[in-house]
This record gives sequence, structure tokens and C-alpha cells, in this order.
Amino acid sequence: MAKDFFSGKRTHYGNRRSHALNSTRRSWKPNLQKVRILVNGKPKKVWVSTRTLKSGKVTRV
Repeated sequence: MAKDFFSGKRTHYGNRRSHALNSTRRSWKPNLQKVRILVNGKPKKVWVSTRTLKSGKVTRV
């Protein structure tokens, strides 16, 4: 799976716990979008999380 080009966010894994404390594996996925940005002065398509986009760390091309 893809990861955030800037922050390195990727899928995290853990346990889903029921009321009886049974555990099954689950995952938390970041909201990644494929956007065109300037990398070293050239446009490039990369995966960026929506949190990075909202923070203004990235400007789209």
C-alpha cells in the first residue's frame, strides 16, 4: 500500500477488542490522495494524506 510522501503515514495495525476481550486484528488507514505536486521543480504524482494537504505543506500543480 502507498504511504504519505511527506509524513510517511501508512496503515497501522492493532487489535479489535470485544466486550469479552476477544481480539481480532484490525487496521487504521490514513486518508491518502494521489495529487500532482512539484518535486525538485518537476510535476510528479505522489500519495499525500488529506491532513498534509489541509495543513498547507503541499501546493498542487
